[in-house]
Amino acid sequence: MEELKSKCSKCGGRMVQGFIPDRLGGGALVGNWIEGPPKKSFWTGTKAPMDGGIPIAVFRCANCGFMEFYSRDEFAAS
Repeated sequence: MEELKSKCSKCGGRMVQGFIPDRLGGGALVGNWIEGPPKKSFWTGTKAPMDGGIPIAVFRCANCGFMEFYSRDEFAAS
């Protein structure tokens, strides 16, 4: 996927792969895309299934800062 997103669609700059972490205690998790609208939870703020979802990667332009988000299984932590 990185080679597919090598150039920014806005300015033509170099795209760099990264992720936006979900913080959990002292650690970080790769964020996941969950189908459907968010639902409120009294205890946690938002209900989300503990399993499932598709990992999210973010490609950011090193020149202009434009970001594109992609959700694919290959973006899970390795």
